[in-house]
Amino acid sequence: MFVFKMSRKVNLSKIATKNLKNAAAIVESTESSLVAQSSTLSPYFSPIAGRTRNNRKNVENATVAGFKSKSNETNVTSSSSSSSSELVAKIKKNQSIEPKGATRKHIKVEYDENEKVVEVKNEVKEEPIKKQSKKRAPNNGKSAGKVKDEPIFKTETDTSEESTSPVKQVKWEPNNWRQLLANIREMRKERNAPVDTMGCDKCYDEHSDEKTKRFHHLVALMLSSQTKDSVTYEAMSRLKRHGLTPEKMIATSTSELEQLLYPVGFYKTKAKNIQKTSQVLIDKFGSDIPNSLEGLVSLPGIGPKCAHICMRVAWNIVTGIGVDTHVHRIANRLKWVPKETKEPEQTRIALEKWLPYEDWTDVNELLVGFGQSICTPTNPRCSECLNASICPASSVKKTKKNV
Repeated sequence: MFVFKMSRKVNLSKIATKNLKNAAAIVESTESSLVAQSSTLSPYFSPIAGRTRNNRKNVENATVAGFKSKSNETNVTSSSSSSSSELVAKIKKNQSIEPKGATRKHIKVEYDENEKVVEVKNEVKEEPIKKQSKKRAPNNGKSAGKVKDEPIFKTETDTSEESTSPVKQVKWEPNNWRQLLANIREMRKERNAPVDTMGCDKCYDEHSDEKTKRFHHLVALMLSSQTKDSVTYEAMSRLKRHGLTPEKMIATSTSELEQLLYPVGFYKTKAKNIQKTSQVLIDKFGSDIPNSLEGLVSLPGIGPKCAHICMRVAWNIVTGIGVDTHVHRIANRLKWVPKETKEPEQTRIALEKWLPYEDWTDVNELLVGFGQSICTPTNPRCSECLNASICPASSVKKTKKNV
């Protein structure tokens, strides 16, 4: 009996020693894993992160269960259970949520076939932890508070969020403008307006060289401002007989030039501008006129209207619509501008936004002749106009309404 008890104690001692060795091995393996995992705040830090996370939980459970089952057999196992509790607490502490402003460390870990750590390399990366933003609930297109919904303007290249197809911007256009323009072309077929025979493009000397012809176009445009075509044509005839070149204008006295220009509107100012412009052309452009809009506008006495018309007449280049008093008046009468304009330059900008580019070439000559013959400044001949029934400013349409 005594021998049996002694052998049983010896067996229990062997079992406790064996369990102690197993527990020590488990603790050593767990601590080795903690060296790689304790500095990692994300469970997905390695190529087998999912497996490592599961193995870590199994190790924790096995460690706790193993120490608890042997705690009553020996005092050694009891002390090991205490170490296991501290180990589990250490693991849980390392899994706690990071404080605000913390950084995440990335460590490279290698494993052998039994998934034991064989090498832990130095830290290779450290990056700040991005705080996840709270998702806002959709408001179904309703704006919060009293803020009004702003209109969305889409350009030709814009794409709406609801559709992947591009949405073309809706361009403002006046009502019936195509029919109005077609009727004006029909009425201008007779070519009976002063601009058709005495316009600035008809005032040049046909026998001169191309450079001189371009200078004649420029001077005629300078004189045409605030002046009737017939008066401009007569003044150009006198200048051509005198000699109309930049060099000749510089050699002519200002008083003599003024006499040649009279009765052109503002003839004294225009005489000075012609001489200043002639000097600039000689010094900078070789006695020729500039072939760009910027160069023409830089000359004394040349504005946007004269520059655009000169580019078309002298260089055969369409850069914009020439808007004088006739075009300005008719565009407002026909409601070809979104709102009433006060100056010709405002009218030009408004017209160029919607009128097709192919119509820019002759729209000035069409409307100027139409304004000289039918749509005159005072007492327009609405009864003779083909647009009487659709023109917003037609007096014929108003009379029919009153009847």
